[in-house]
Amino acid sequence: MAASVAYGIVRSPVKPNRTTRAEKRNRAVIDRSLFGLPGIRRILLLLAGLAVLAGSATFGLAWSLSSALTHLWQGAALSDQCVWIGLFLLCFVGVQGIAWLQDLLLDNYAHERADELRHKLVTAVFTRGPELVQASGTGTTTTLLLEGVAQVEAYLRLILPKICRLLIIPLLLVVPIFLLDWVSGVVVVIVFPFIVFYMVLLGRVAGEKAARQHRKYQVLSNHFIDSLRGIDTLKLFGASRRHGKNIYAVSEQFRRATLKTLRIATLSGGVLDLFVTLSVAAVAILLGLRLLDGSLTLFPALTILILAPEYFKPLREFAADFHASLDGRNALASIQTMLRGARPDAADVSPPSLPLWNNRARLAASGLGFTYDAEHEAFEALSAVSFEVSGFTKVGIIGASGAGKSSLIQLLAGFSVPDAGTIHVNDTPAPSLKRADWHSQIAFLPQNPSLFHATLRENLAFYHPQASDEEIAEAVAVVGLQDLIAELPEGLDTQIGEGARALSGGQAQRVALARVCLDTRIRVLLFDEPTAHLDIETELELKARMLSLMQDRLVFFATHRLHWMQSMDLIWVLDGGKIVESGTLEELRARGGYCSSLIRQLEGVEA
Repeated sequence: MAASVAYGIVRSPVKPNRTTRAEKRNRAVIDRSLFGLPGIRRILLLLAGLAVLAGSATFGLAWSLSSALTHLWQGAALSDQCVWIGLFLLCFVGVQGIAWLQDLLLDNYAHERADELRHKLVTAVFTRGPELVQASGTGTTTTLLLEGVAQVEAYLRLILPKICRLLIIPLLLVVPIFLLDWVSGVVVVIVFPFIVFYMVLLGRVAGEKAARQHRKYQVLSNHFIDSLRGIDTLKLFGASRRHGKNIYAVSEQFRRATLKTLRIATLSGGVLDLFVTLSVAAVAILLGLRLLDGSLTLFPALTILILAPEYFKPLREFAADFHASLDGRNALASIQTMLRGARPDAADVSPPSLPLWNNRARLAASGLGFTYDAEHEAFEALSAVSFEVSGFTKVGIIGASGAGKSSLIQLLAGFSVPDAGTIHVNDTPAPSLKRADWHSQIAFLPQNPSLFHATLRENLAFYHPQASDEEIAEAVAVVGLQDLIAELPEGLDTQIGEGARALSGGQAQRVALARVCLDTRIRVLLFDEPTAHLDIETELELKARMLSLMQDRLVFFATHRLHWMQSMDLIWVLDGGKIVESGTLEELRARGGYCSSLIRQLEGVEA
């Protein structure tokens, strides 16, 4: 995994997935996916216990306050009410203390779950292959990591206590209300289901609007990343103004979806508050009328009047926070969908350790197959791929666009898990190469290596931070970065990467190559069109340096540019996801047929 991150992987944003059954199910008022979180039973039991204590303290507060006021109304001295006043203060402090303890429990639990989700998501992104990010888009994945996890943390803090209070406190308070006055008890029991029914209807509508808003946000995120990546090309072809209109249209779609969600939340909250207020007012009016005709005494009337708002309060709180937590709810659904979409990691079953690669090692595969699942449409990228390489062989991989070159590189790098076939390293079987002991000895160089927002020195030694100045200087000399360092204002200590000094494509490739020089663990090099975006002069200048790094290493080099094949020991020709031919460049030329035709096509493109 370290190697895949170190040498940079670039994903292409795509449209977000269509609405799934899970998303539709998550539009229920209570999100059932919450009950699948680790440790949820323990925290719900604790919250339920605190809700019981809070309900009991609320009843004690109402009972003591009503008793003191009733006695004072009947002419008793204030000094005689010390016990009731003391009980009232004790219950009041108890309610506040329970709320503080509840917040403390939720802060710890929500923080733990957020850290766990962030770790799982980062692990899935960097170990489970590019197809995982491509299924949702780079913008969406980045947003989930940076904002989505924080929204989930806030969601857990908001919704979990409201669920427990909604299910427990009304049941606790309705009993004393019935015992004190059955008429008031009947009123609150009849009104409560109607309000819940209304809340369910509004919850479904609000959930639909919020889900639509979330999908628009995903489109906006992916569109933004796509625009940033292609801004140079858009400007080059004079299409930036036209594309700006597209960005405006996507932003407007998100704005309208957001306003619709806010409109539903505001109106539904106001109507729900009105219903609850009218319900409490109905209870108060009935109590007042019965107090006037003498059928009810002051003490039960006061107690019920205090308990009635507390009876409806959990419902109002849940409804209010339901709208406030929809972003976190949708973020949780998206993260869980992404994690479920990740392929099982074969390394999790702890297979035998793979040996370190050397000049006598052997990598063999038989019948490998791999299928993409892009928006629920399966696409077979590789089929029945078999090969055997050994020692420090340089393998070139060529084929027309869509032949499966990148997919094969991803399997060899351990970014993806094959759907079929077997792999052996020496005599050790491996269901896939997606495992730490393989990642620790490989380097993957894509078309656009990642540059982190850090100094050039830190970028060079990102996975070898203990590298000495002499080692860094030697790596800089090998890859030819001296001229760049000489023109930087602070040399190796100049900030580069996003938001700082930008580097050209050739300079970025040199940084990636320097990482290979500094990492002495590297035994296997994988290149996926590393020079596709470079001009021919820059490419030829880098070629000699790259070839020197290939010495005493196993190399897999996928490219359209055939001049690299002259330096390869073995060439694989891919067509339709299969290795249709293999051999040296001269052998392939001499055979004729499909390979010769492909070579002529690629030479024409290269020319």
